[in-house]
Order: sequence, then structure tokens, then C-alpha cells
Amino acid sequence: MKIYTKTGDKGQTALIGGRRVSKSDLRIDTYGTVDELNSWIGLVRDQPVNNGRKDLLKEIQDRLFTIGSELATDPEKNLKRPMPAITPEDVTLLEQGMDTMDAELPELRAFVLPGGHESVSFCHLARTVCRRAERLIISLNDETNGAVDELVLQYVNRLSDYLFVLSRKMAQELNAEEVTWQPRV
Repeated sequence: MKIYTKTGDKGQTALIGGRRVSKSDLRIDTYGTVDELNSWIGLVRDQPVNNGRKDLLKEIQDRLFTIGSELATDPEKNLKRPMPAITPEDVTLLEQGMDTMDAELPELRAFVLPGGHESVSFCHLARTVCRRAERLIISLNDETNGAVDELVLQYVNRLSDYLFVLSRKMAQELNAEEVTWQPRV
């Protein structure tokens, strides 16, 4: 199978189910942003500080492919083949990961400025892309009258929280300064 098909040369792409849409379609932008997030998670996973978390981060990447496949599916088609889906256990796994890390972190009393170490900054970038993906998924859900699985919305919301807690845990493990925002008033 060749990577290039030439079918998208005029700015159109196919959804799962066959319908062709513009590459600027909200649905395409949405699952493209989930793909971008997946790449950032890969970079976070590759940081040596996350050696003990590689399996969970890979699991997150797998779930993002699941979300991408759901978002790439034409909601107007009844597919005859089974599609992967997000489960409540996927959301619980993120919550458990946060709880474990949070138990070892100092209480948060202020907003944290991203940075302190390159690895931590990569995690904050992943978090902000996750929030953008969440906003796009919500827009797509609004546009399609609630056609996006509610568990997808929950998972992505929880994932951005997980990435924030992970950035704090990484900073702690790297002995990086956690700089809090001190507003000028």
C-alpha cells in the first residue's frame, strides 16, 4: 500500500464510511488536533523522567487513536464493522493515575506558570493542545446535535487534568522549580 493516494490533492478527504468532505471541515480539524495531541504525548512519553509511566502514556496514545477513529467516522453511516470505543474504565485509569501522583505532590495554592524544565514544558504543551482538542470536540458535538460519545468528552477533559498533574510530578522528580503566578495588583 502506498502512503500517497492523490485523492486529497484538491482539498478533500474521506471520512470512515466513504463520504468526502473538505479538509477544513470542523470534524477534520478536530481529529487532526487529537492526532497532534497524540504526537505531543509521544514526546512526553519519550522523556527519561517518564520511564516508569511509559505504559500508561502508551495506553493514552492508544485511546487517542480510538477517539480519532470515532471522530473520523461519518455519523450518517451505519458501519457494519465494529469500531473501538472509550469506556468508563479508560476515564478511571486517568483518575487513578492523577490520584497516585497527587498524593506525592505539595498542595496547590496558586496557578503554575508552565516551564522549569524542558520535559515539563513539553507536558504543558501537550496539556494546552488537549484543551484545544476538547474545545473542538465540544464544538463538533454542538454542531452535530450531541453526536459525539459523552465518554469521549469526559476522557479528553480528564486527560488535560492528568497532563497538568503529570507536569507537576515531572517537575518534582526533576527537581525543577515550580513557579507560581503572582498577579500584580
